Amino acid sequence: MKPRVLVVDDDFSVAQLHRRFVESHGGFEVTGVAYTGADALDLVESTRPDLVLLDVFLPDISGIDVLRAIRSSPWSDEVDVIAITAARELETVRAAMAGGVLHYLVKPFSAATLRERLTDYLRHRGEIQRSASEPLDQAAVDRLLAQPRATWGSSLPKGLSRRTLELVLRALESRPEDASATEVAEDVGLSRVSARRYLEHLVDRGRAEVVPRYGGPGRPEHRYLLRR
Repeated sequence: MKPRVLVVDDDFSVAQLHRRFVESHGGFEVTGVAYTGADALDLVESTRPDLVLLDVFLPDISGIDVLRAIRSSPWSDEVDVIAITAARELETVRAAMAGGVLHYLVKPFSAATLRERLTDYLRHRGEIQRSASEPLDQAAVDRLLAQPRATWGSSLPKGLSRRTLELVLRALESRPEDASATEVAEDVGLSRVSARRYLEHLVDRGRAEVVPRYGGPGRPEHRYLLRR
């Protein structure tokens, strides 16, 4: 049986987009869509989904409160949660992690990124099911305790190399504050355009964030800050 998914987002068009992303994967069944926290909790209770794609910004209660309500419910162990949100505050991320989310996806993201997380979820779910009827050794326990998180360097876009990505990451780590694509390019020995591609990939994976700097007239300069 395919895992059942509940999509929760206050924006109708975004919720339907995420629904289509899940349905296009082929390995899941969407059981419902909720646009408020109250509706999300009602659907969790009535449909008992295996997985909830949960937005943090909801019109009535926050997604974090929804997550806490799920975790305090009798069916807590039956429901996994992936946070899908524009919230980037450290406090929110920590609260989501404390609530046991499997992933924390920062909007906007591509269909490929969500597909990667869903595939990782299936792998982890399969590992648990295979281990259910046999004694566990230490290696098996370690695998089960590991959260199903795709690494920031997996599934690189065409034209990007893992080694160069590591160099770009180290360049950001060496700076106490944000850096421009030009500065990172000089540190690593890349063109500005190439450095920006790697930096945007780190942003997509949640390892860095964009910090606009307003100076002279015209568009603000995009600078990049490592998430520590």
